[in-house]
Amino acid sequence: MQTIVYQIKDAVYVNLTNRCPCACTFCLRTKAPGVYGSPSLWLEREPSAGEVQEALGAQDWTRFREVVFCGYGEPTERLDVLLEVAGSLKARDPSLRVRVNTNGLSDLVNGRPTAALFVGKVDCISISLNTDDPDEYLALCRPKFGPAAFPALLRFAREAAQAVPEVVLTVVGEPVTDLAKQTRCRALAESLGATLRVRPFENGTRLFPVP
Repeated sequence: MQTIVYQIKDAVYVNLTNRCPCACTFCLRTKAPGVYGSPSLWLEREPSAGEVQEALGAQDWTRFREVVFCGYGEPTERLDVLLEVAGSLKARDPSLRVRVNTNGLSDLVNGRPTAALFVGKVDCISISLNTDDPDEYLALCRPKFGPAAFPALLRFAREAAQAVPEVVLTVVGEPVTDLAKQTRCRALAESLGATLRVRPFENGTRLFPVP
């Protein structure tokens, strides 16, 4: 049986797809079939909106405060399903927090501006930034869209900040690593109307080199 939803602490995660336009050098799915002890997140087929809603409906909602669209793929590859499910969740319980973890390339994936589509359906969009430098971004994330990817990410972040209550840009690192780079990334995030979150290393991944 494939894993459509899985739990981490007080959040339930939705695994919509394994498709992704990036091949990040630090991607966890190159190291393990799941995360934090979850079952394998490799899908035999992509679930329909109805199947996702059924899987979510089977959860004990007294245990959760948040739904996160984040699996072993880029959730905006299934944008219509994401929006349908998120909309139904918010219609049922407006107080439920809904977050999307994304690489920020939704506009390129879907061939149109998409940030405004999240209005009223999503509370937080977390975007994997990882660097303030376009060339380094290409080397780290290896997007299939090439040099168009980084400016598209920044544009999506700026427009998302006008559409949803919270936008967070993330980098992988820790305080003892490249603090100057983290400072530049924080300034970039703030210029887009977002905040920055420095994520801990996973499985030994080191994005910011230790001095």
